[in-house]
Amino acid sequence: MNLNVAVLANLKKNAPQIKGMPADAWDDLDSDVTINAIVAALESRGHRATFLEGNLTLVDALPKLKPDICFNICEGHWGDSRESHVPALLEMMRIPYTASGVMTLALTLDKPMTKRVLAFHGLPTPAFQVFERADEPIDADLAFPLFVKPSREGTGMGVSGDSIVHTEAQLRARLAEQIARYRQPILVERFIRGREVTVGVIGNLSRPVAWRVPEDEQAACVIEGLNFLPALEVDFAAYPESEAGVYTNRMKTEWAHSFHQFCPAPLDAALLERLQWLTAAVFRVTGCVDVARVDFRLDADDSYKPYVLEINPLPGLYPGLSDLVLEAGAMGMSYNDLINAILDAACIRHGLSDSYRHSLSAQTCAT
Repeated sequence: MNLNVAVLANLKKNAPQIKGMPADAWDDLDSDVTINAIVAALESRGHRATFLEGNLTLVDALPKLKPDICFNICEGHWGDSRESHVPALLEMMRIPYTASGVMTLALTLDKPMTKRVLAFHGLPTPAFQVFERADEPIDADLAFPLFVKPSREGTGMGVSGDSIVHTEAQLRARLAEQIARYRQPILVERFIRGREVTVGVIGNLSRPVAWRVPEDEQAACVIEGLNFLPALEVDFAAYPESEAGVYTNRMKTEWAHSFHQFCPAPLDAALLERLQWLTAAVFRVTGCVDVARVDFRLDADDSYKPYVLEINPLPGLYPGLSDLVLEAGAMGMSYNDLINAILDAACIRHGLSDSYRHSLSAQTCAT
């Protein structure tokens, strides 16, 4: 089935410039390289693909284009729920789109709210506290070292080696700096010393799954319909000590073209299976669809126990550089295949296609 696809994104070069905004304000926006690659990938399968900037011009542009579906990767510009703005507009116009919906994108952009949902479902995430002022009392269950980052940013914005704090004085100073810079609440969580691994997933759960993780450790983990990409681990040893063993903004932007990683990550079968189950569980409880990437830290002080850091329902798609793209490549999946697999998953979900034939098999695991 050949489709008329609108590719929706926010280009960094088109982003508004406001006096006093931080230098990294638009680091999570996309480039022409990504857009051109997505358009070419869709066209390689016979689809008609047209890029549109994801702003209010869509109100006029979409009725003229009359797309069958939108390939959405819009990050948005303003507000606490900016990633959900374009999907909300598309739902008002009754136009199908790829990837997660309004509720999920609003939730997952807010890291503390996501962690509250994870905690409610019994999923492991580091203890945390949200600060709106630098002088707020510290919760009794927080123990140094701690990790400090903005609540509602992506691409490692605000994350550097200095994000790890070891004393209350360092914490207060970092909080003051981050609150002034990003003008939003700041997330502080227990720092997990160890390896950082991310797991990408494409597809949709094909049968009902409980919202809560089963208390019975022998219960089956239902992940049917999800296709896992190979896990990727950041090779921290290849970076300067200044990065302090964390996946910093500098690594994701300035050094992106010389990114050091292991993919597939060197994980034993039991740990990989656990990470895949946790990825499926996070995907489910946050309401993701079609594609996502879940980031973990493996606790070096507790037998490499995995902790969920966050989920990204709009993972980067920069060809040859983004984590999801590298994971796909590690299993022999081309960029064109990756983009069209995301589109195919959305088409099946929306009932637009009955011809989807993907080579990846459905999987079921047990804890």
